[in-house]
Amino acid sequence: MAERKVFHWTISSLVGLAWLVLWIWNRSPYGRYLGHAQLGEIGRDGGTVSVFLPVSLYLVGWTLMTIAMMLPTTLPLLEIFHRLTARRPEHSQLTAVVITGYLSVWAGFGVAAHLADWALHEIVERSTWLEANAWVIGAGTLLLAGIFQFTRLKYRCLDKCRAPLSFVMEYWRGRHDRRNALLLGINHGIFCVGCCWALMLLMFAVGVGNVGWMLALGAVMAVEKNMPWGQKLSAPLGVALLGWAGLILLNHSWSWQS
Repeated sequence: MAERKVFHWTISSLVGLAWLVLWIWNRSPYGRYLGHAQLGEIGRDGGTVSVFLPVSLYLVGWTLMTIAMMLPTTLPLLEIFHRLTARRPEHSQLTAVVITGYLSVWAGFGVAAHLADWALHEIVERSTWLEANAWVIGAGTLLLAGIFQFTRLKYRCLDKCRAPLSFVMEYWRGRHDRRNALLLGINHGIFCVGCCWALMLLMFAVGVGNVGWMLALGAVMAVEKNMPWGQKLSAPLGVALLGWAGLILLNHSWSWQS
């Protein structure tokens, strides 16, 4: 019982610290750098752009966001793994390795998403029409996220995430402890990204450090993955996202006609 309390306190403290740092950062003079659109402005010195600083800031911000939003959604799996390895002297370190593997996958997705976003901004800067109609990108992101809610990949990955005990038993071999703990975290991260990547892309539309959106999206993903009725939320959420994209399109269509 004491071990379980320590475990929950540790995870809660880590998540709470991530939220606190993001909240303080977002309200500091450097809060604008949490928005991906501002990253290119960091490190400019007479035309010389430091690549290391913007990439580092982005990765720190993205990792904090992942800890704040996604780590709570994987708590059932971490708790099962912690209980399963409780008699091992290094069980806390093994849990930390699982978390490291999980976060590394999300970090890789964050880098890929940022590179795609950077390429998209390069395209927009070369298109007068897109510059004048940047709303198309936001509507397209909502449309993509809405459509993905109805795909087989979404439900296959969601089913994996919703069965943490089966997942641990499938991927934890109990031999080569640290390597298998890392692989467990990586595999869980892959299915988690497969389930939630489209919703996470919405953070690029509203800003990586937008705490309000982080709370809303984090809560939605936690419900989808962990509540008994969570899977029933996927389709209505998809309809809501498609409807939102449609409203944006209609709004701008009326503006063009008037």
